[in-house]
Amino acid sequence: MSGAALGLVQYVVVRSDLLTTLQWPVGAVIAQACHACTAVAHIYKDDDNMQRYLSDIDNMHKVVLGIESETKLRNLSEKLKEAVVDHKLWIEQPEDIPTCLVTKPYPKEEVSRLFKKLKLLKSDSSSSPSEAAQN
Repeated sequence: MSGAALGLVQYVVVRSDLLTTLQWPVGAVIAQACHACTAVAHIYKDDDNMQRYLSDIDNMHKVVLGIESETKLRNLSEKLKEAVVDHKLWIEQPEDIPTCLVTKPYPKEEVSRLFKKLKLLKSDSSSSPSEAAQN
């Protein structure tokens, strides 16, 4: 059974102010999310959910959300720690700038409530509340 069929989802939360206020190139922001996803796959490689998620790579489900600032990203990371949700807060080096966080895959019903206030990341920073287009 695939990760998508099992209802596993991986949340990727990216600072939208990197695109707007700080005017980072889109590619640089995407690279941050890629770094964090790779780190999570490595850190949690022995986790059952991660193994099931990676067993069907053509059917992985990710939701990419935006968050407005470094402070809000750090606060979300703390909230996830309190809820015992495994994740990686990616901090770009050598600049020491938190840019995004990624959860390990979880059944959607276990973690979606923690991300309800966030909207899908858009390159122009306008957001849509729908997760329907995410895969």
